[in-house]
Amino acid sequence: MKIAVLGLGYVGLPISLQFARSGVDVLGIDIDPEKAEQINRGQSYIQHIESSVIRAMVSAGRFSAANDFSRVAEVEAVIICVPTPLKKNLDPDISFILKTGEAIAPHLAKGSLVVLESTTYPGTTEVDLREVLETGSKMRAGVDFHLAFSPEREDPGNPNSKVAEIPKVVGGLTPACLERAKALYLRAIKTVVPVSSCRAAEATKLLENIFRSVNIALVNELKVVYSAMDIDIWEVIQAAKTKPFGFMPFYPGPGLGGHCIPIDPFYLAWKARQVGQETRFVELAGEINTAMPQYVVGRIAEALNAQKKALNGSRILLLGLAYKPDVDDVRESPTFVLMDLLKERGAEVAYYDPHVPIIKPTREHGHWTGVASVAWNRETISGFDAVLVSTAHRAVNYKELAEWAGRIVDSRNVMADVLTKPGQVWKT
Repeated sequence: MKIAVLGLGYVGLPISLQFARSGVDVLGIDIDPEKAEQINRGQSYIQHIESSVIRAMVSAGRFSAANDFSRVAEVEAVIICVPTPLKKNLDPDISFILKTGEAIAPHLAKGSLVVLESTTYPGTTEVDLREVLETGSKMRAGVDFHLAFSPEREDPGNPNSKVAEIPKVVGGLTPACLERAKALYLRAIKTVVPVSSCRAAEATKLLENIFRSVNIALVNELKVVYSAMDIDIWEVIQAAKTKPFGFMPFYPGPGLGGHCIPIDPFYLAWKARQVGQETRFVELAGEINTAMPQYVVGRIAEALNAQKKALNGSRILLLGLAYKPDVDDVRESPTFVLMDLLKERGAEVAYYDPHVPIIKPTREHGHWTGVASVAWNRETISGFDAVLVSTAHRAVNYKELAEWAGRIVDSRNVMADVLTKPGQVWKT
């Protein structure tokens, strides 16, 4: 069997490698020619995926990459893993899905299977994607070719998160589409969870991430409230998690990052409005999480004021650019928002991240492109008026941070077990 995976990013590359490991011939297609060239050379451009893994699959003839969408004519199944960002007004942007559908439609073979994995609102697969595929191919979905949705469940950087072992939810346009999609994924994934429709599969993905968004918003709100009461939210969470039932710990932070959790609530809210419904609870959670960077900047200003310094003109170091620990993934990272806010208020801003030595172009924060991480040494770190811990990378020596930095604003509770000077650490 030969399949094509469209989009070789944090979702497309891992699923490509898993299918290749399972004996399926995989053609990866990406609009970025550099990614295709690196794959064919056996080189990884994602930190937590080793080049040796790619090289082994390329050498075995199981994995290759290209930029030519017409080559989907060679395959039996196509898996679409392209970005689904938000527009500036927070409406969904499914243009990457639609453009990909338009590009492959004329080349689809009769009887082939198309599966969308990109996070989106219910109805995207069976209405929007279906329309462009049928128009461009002159074929009917569910009759001449099969169509399905299967949400990605990637957890970058988590060593316990293995693609083959994460159950795969699958919904098809028709029962026959579902059977084809199940058969495809069972070649590479141990457990497939069928649902009744593409819409149900799309809604499953939204529920998973909105669940996290709402609970993170809850602890973020309580963080602000408890701080005003001089109560440490981190201590409260540690105590509450000792309850063996009815409680699941979530942790506050400086904002939400990653491609799913900050975005999914707004996808559902937009779709709900199309059918005359409101998602007040979901939207409130999104608003609380989106507002957290402003709160953190306020805490930095308070920490500086305690030293009789103004935020305007101060040198601020943000520790961690990636959106989560121990990866180089900066998608939707709140650190970018924090840097923008601090710069707007007159601060001189820099960052340190052992996983992101230089900022590559991004859709949302291109104005930071080319900025490099500062060096990690006493002279450099001690030269900043305040250091904000925005991402809790394990590779950072927090004992050295305590020795070198004058004032630390800790949004991740990483300094809790580190010996510090009185008044040196401000929690957010």
